[in-house]
Amino acid sequence: MSERVVLSFHEKFRQYDLGEGHPFRGDRFVDAMKFFRERGLLNLPNLMVIEPRPASKIDLLRVHDEDYVDLIFRLASENRSYDIETPVSNQILEAVLLIIGGVLECGRAVYSGEAGRGISLGGGFHHAGRNYGGGFCLFNDVAILIECLRVNGAKKFLVLDYDVHAGNGTSDIYYCDPSVLFISIHQDPRTIYPGTGFTWQIGEGEGKGYNVNIPLPPGTGDESYLYAVKEIFIPLAEEFKPEIIIANGGSDAHFADKLGDLSLTARGFFKLSSLIRETADKVCAGKLVMLIGSGYNPEVLPICWHALVAGAIGLQSFDLKEPYTPPIEPPFIRRKVQGVVEELRSLLKENWRCFK
Repeated sequence: MSERVVLSFHEKFRQYDLGEGHPFRGDRFVDAMKFFRERGLLNLPNLMVIEPRPASKIDLLRVHDEDYVDLIFRLASENRSYDIETPVSNQILEAVLLIIGGVLECGRAVYSGEAGRGISLGGGFHHAGRNYGGGFCLFNDVAILIECLRVNGAKKFLVLDYDVHAGNGTSDIYYCDPSVLFISIHQDPRTIYPGTGFTWQIGEGEGKGYNVNIPLPPGTGDESYLYAVKEIFIPLAEEFKPEIIIANGGSDAHFADKLGDLSLTARGFFKLSSLIRETADKVCAGKLVMLIGSGYNPEVLPICWHALVAGAIGLQSFDLKEPYTPPIEPPFIRRKVQGVVEELRSLLKENWRCFK
């Protein structure tokens, strides 16, 4: 496994800014990179920052319907919104295509062996389906990466979606596809957008058992969250043996992020990212692409993104302090999470030996 790590970033990512008062602001990307630079993260000898080229329309059409792609390009030219929470403009579209281009560059480098791991800032547009967008997302870069890698010979993919919101778009695209094991760990969908991602949604047809949702109760902290990851993600990854792991999320599961109600800490994100990297080392020769894009509290986002990058790179410790004191997880949360894990084991035991 190559120890080289590539991180994609472009100054124009800041154009993915959905407006004053909107939680999705473009300065998040630039502020995170500044934070990384000030703390020496970008000076590591095995880390290379790459400036991506924009994804092409051909890349988009590997996943999305042509009518939908044309709609988004038309809305961008007219400076009109796709929906109330997802504005579109030429500047936003340019930034989106650059971010997706970064995802593809990272994936290509990792799959080819030029790099051991790839980290794409801004990626993870998991709410976009084949013919729809929403939830700040226009095109599904996770699926676009999978389909571009498939053209180059890859056959088995594992997606771990650790965003606080369920990855409904990615789930819809691969709901019947056994070549993609999709695992989404997120807040209970009865309490948060997009209102889907229940344990019983395990895929259909040949894809039955390959769509795995781990819905967690509001208030879930580091210990219970990581317990669920260890009990579900790790055994499935070991049995499935993907050729590459794609992990998407960010910091919106942090206890101080107001778009969700989970209670992870920056140290929890470091442990999560380290677990993902260690699992990739074990099951797919370390081939890992991390898409880090969510998070809407500007005070904690740079620290949490730093933690995620540090874990993916393989740093052995994380000691940055947070500006807030984390809440204590109530005891009943662990019992609820254990219940979710047992329910999933029961639902999936017909499909996976590790749960029998």
